[in-house]
Amino acid sequence: MIDFPHSLESFEPFLDSEQAAALVRIHPKTLQRLARIGRVHGYRIGKLWRFRASDLASWSEEAGQMTGSCAMPVSPVPNYSCPQPSKR
Repeated sequence: MIDFPHSLESFEPFLDSEQAAALVRIHPKTLQRLARIGRVHGYRIGKLWRFRASDLASWSEEAGQMTGSCAMPVSPVPNYSCPQPSKR
């Protein structure tokens, strides 16, 4: 019998792009793009992306903390509603 360092109860299954995107309420291609550029932790297995719910929860909490500073990690498009620094 093989002795695994972690028990099966603590094993966290991977989510595919569709499942993971539904969890954080964004499009699967957006989630894949964020993983590709390193803003979301994901695992590329061949051509497929896999994600852990715990990684997405951490990222989501981090993104929520950043919203107060006008920074939204979900969209690479600039947020023009933030006040711009005045030039003197």
